[in-house]
Amino acid sequence: MTSIANPIPAIGLGTFGRAGDAGMASILAAFEIGYRHIDTAQSYNTEGLVGEAFRRSGLPRGQVFITTKVADTKLDKASFMPSVEKSLEALGLDHVDLLLIHWPSQNNAVPFEDYMTELKRAQDLGHTRFIGVSNFPIALLEQTRTLLGEGAIVTNQVEIHPYLQAPRLSNYARSNGLPLTAYQPLAQGNVRSDPVLSSIAERHGVTPAAIALAFLMGEGHAVIPASSNAVNLRENMRSVGVRLSDDEIEQIRALSRGERRINPAKSPRWDD
Repeated sequence: MTSIANPIPAIGLGTFGRAGDAGMASILAAFEIGYRHIDTAQSYNTEGLVGEAFRRSGLPRGQVFITTKVADTKLDKASFMPSVEKSLEALGLDHVDLLLIHWPSQNNAVPFEDYMTELKRAQDLGHTRFIGVSNFPIALLEQTRTLLGEGAIVTNQVEIHPYLQAPRLSNYARSNGLPLTAYQPLAQGNVRSDPVLSSIAERHGVTPAAIALAFLMGEGHAVIPASSNAVNLRENMRSVGVRLSDDEIEQIRALSRGERRINPAKSPRWDD
């Protein structure tokens, strides 16, 4: 489920909102089912949970791809690297596989060059294998390419689901060989009751959520759905084996309507 061009496993587990014993159980269930890509962030307060679940799983370090993100409150030069070191301490790891900028600095309060060069320095120091960004519009991706060079980052993690397919951003990313990682790929669960997805799901013998995930992966995106339910975790993983017809793909593409769910005040100007 990875390639040289895209080192990120195609399907992973999001951990926003996971906490306590229930959160631990869901992550351990995901490992048992076969998930090998776990996404966390400083602002989720799940790094410690992810690290502990990984240790309990008994899986070799090289088999699990772990992503975390630097919070927008830690982007200044004085805070950036100490925050990364604190994340590694919470995870109980000497490095993560992927380190992202969670949100660009609002109104450039922290100069773009400052935090992006710190991100590259974290990689140079061995704190992370790969670097990337999250919630970056095309303009900031262009700045990133100018500053760090072609191919320096391996993904831009953004909200993408059947109702927000972000065609401008997706086409830009595809033309520049930059895979996107889709968060909220199930539109906060709304895909489960969608009649188009339900009809396609019935033909394939899977859930509408699995169809949504299969579609997004077919578009070249990695996906990180979150769930605490072992049945849903297993059904979501079945998306990996789904192959949609051209007609089915076109039906799902027609669902796109720019329906954004995550849009805090600190958001950049979106492209879609």
